[in-house]
Amino acid sequence: MSIGPLEIGILLVIVLLLFGAKRIPEVGSSLGKGIRDFGRGIKGEDDEAPEIDAPPTDGSASRPSSH
Repeated sequence: MSIGPLEIGILLVIVLLLFGAKRIPEVGSSLGKGIRDFGRGIKGEDDEAPEIDAPPTDGSASRPSSH
C-alpha cells in the first residue's frame, strides 16, 4: 500500500480546511519542534541544564522559631 499524489492532495485539502491557511505554518513548526525534542529525548541529549531549587537569598524564607 503506497500513498500516491491524489491521497497527498486530499490530505492537504483536509488540513487546510481544518486549520486554515494562517495556522498551517504554526502547526508545522510546532510539530517539527516536537519531533526534534522527541528524538533528542530518545537519544538522551539534553540541551538544558538541570534546574536546582536554590533557597532565596533575600532572607524572606520562613525560618524555624527557636522557642
